[in-house]
Amino acid sequence: MEFLDLNPASKAKGLVHLPGSKSISNRTLLLAALASGTTEIRDLLKSDDTDRMLEALSALGVGVTKVGENDYSIQGTGGQFPKKEGDLFLGNAGTAFRPLTAALALSGGTYKLHGVARMHERPIGDLVDALRQIGADITYLGEEGFPPLLIKPATIAASGTIKIRGDVSSQFLTALLMALPMTGKETHIEMVSELISKPYIEITLKLMAQFGVKVMRDGWERFTVPAAIGYTSPGTVHVEGDASSASYFLAAGAIGGGPVRVQGVGASSIQGDVAFADALEAIGVTITKGENWIEASAPSLPLKAFDRDFNHIPDAAMTLAVVALFCDGPSRLSNIASWRVKETDRISAMATELRKLGAIVEEGEDWLRVTPVKNLSPNAAIDTYDDHRMAMCFSLATLGGVPVRINDPKCTAKTFPTYFSVFNSVVS
Repeated sequence: MEFLDLNPASKAKGLVHLPGSKSISNRTLLLAALASGTTEIRDLLKSDDTDRMLEALSALGVGVTKVGENDYSIQGTGGQFPKKEGDLFLGNAGTAFRPLTAALALSGGTYKLHGVARMHERPIGDLVDALRQIGADITYLGEEGFPPLLIKPATIAASGTIKIRGDVSSQFLTALLMALPMTGKETHIEMVSELISKPYIEITLKLMAQFGVKVMRDGWERFTVPAAIGYTSPGTVHVEGDASSASYFLAAGAIGGGPVRVQGVGASSIQGDVAFADALEAIGVTITKGENWIEASAPSLPLKAFDRDFNHIPDAAMTLAVVALFCDGPSRLSNIASWRVKETDRISAMATELRKLGAIVEEGEDWLRVTPVKNLSPNAAIDTYDDHRMAMCFSLATLGGVPVRINDPKCTAKTFPTYFSVFNSVVS
């Protein structure tokens, strides 16, 4: 197995230019593909997940042209993919797999969707059930409720109300919302359980509006997709920096004194994960914000222990599980059940790896409790479970003055291929 040895550090200071947001990048690519007209996308994230989406769109006959280092021109299809057959490999990219499932189910073609082994362990049954309510023809090729999938042409009757759960993944609702304007019918979506990760739905709604479709919502329980004529290209779209990626550097500024400034996401962001900065502020970190930047610093350690509900920012919350190593007592992260169905079972993985550093960790079905120790265990070999966020989170442990080995560091290519070189540029 490949590994990367990180040196001990005690300080963090500097400026980081963030890569583009994965959530915004893949949503924008699909919306641009479904729209009428050509969309110029600036500052698209370069990563495995966006590569899988770009490959899929090209295979479906969408005109994809690279016009700059991170800039693309997408020739919209007006909601009709030219290729009516396809075998699409989507890796472990949930932000590609779920929305494409919905869009292709309404496309009148025959498509096989599959990915890596872990993708076939990530549930998709709630989305399939919702699509079947309007007539979609989707067959499981393996275990019931999980990919791979076979989609066939079907008669779609979209008017009416679709019922769907929201407590497993918000990506299911995002997929439905983005696909339904293809039908031209007014459709209602009703949540039959609590909706998690609401800020990610906000991203979806704001991007859909940018492409000309405004969804009405009644709280977080009911959504109305209008009888639109489809999406229209807004011309040029700029992708914000990734707020989840910002969390590692803001946390470094908190633990290592700072200031560390992240450029590309700020007070005007449409991403819910900017709330990570508020969570840091609540435990004693000094946070300042501009329109397009956020800065973190802390005068001294330890930080304040916390007991907080992270339902709204589950991805960025992983960073706080490692920050808990630097707090003045036990910290508890709650309402994080969605961690268990991500790239790996993140509750179990996080507990296992934090213990290697000496922490006392308790876990429940939807919570994690981390009790720090005075001195972290040196030379911990951190397993990353082919999960980019595990690799990036645990780099922060080096700020406890200990060397850390990261196994399979290349898994960060999913969202941030250059992460470790950027991280090393701000810590010492």
